[in-house]
Amino acid sequence: MITPHAAQFDPHGAFLPDEFDPAMTLTDDLKVVTLRDHVERVVRDYFEALDGEVPSDVYELILQEIELPLLTVVLEKTRGNQSKSAQILGLNRGTLRKKLKKYHLMA
Repeated sequence: MITPHAAQFDPHGAFLPDEFDPAMTLTDDLKVVTLRDHVERVVRDYFEALDGEVPSDVYELILQEIELPLLTVVLEKTRGNQSKSAQILGLNRGTLRKKLKKYHLMA
C-alpha cells in the first residue's frame, strides 16, 4: 500500500512509491493504476463490445491473450534463455517448454 509519507518524486516531478511495483503505472493526474486495473478495464471493454452477445470460453481466451505476450516479452528479455525465463515466470522449465510449444515459440 502506498502512503503519502512514503512518496518520492523522480527528477521530473513524477510521484514514485517507496516500494516500486512494476505492475503499477501512474496517470497524468498521479493516480496509481495497477496491472489488475488495466486487465479489468480491457475485460469490461470486451464485454461491452459484445453488445449483449453471450461469449463462450472467455477464461481460456483471456489466458491466451495474456500468456502469449507475457511469454514473448520474457523470452526477449532473457534472449531466449528458457531457464532464466522459467525462473522469472515462476514456472518449472518443463511447464514453460509446454507453453512455448502451445504458442509455437520453440526455437
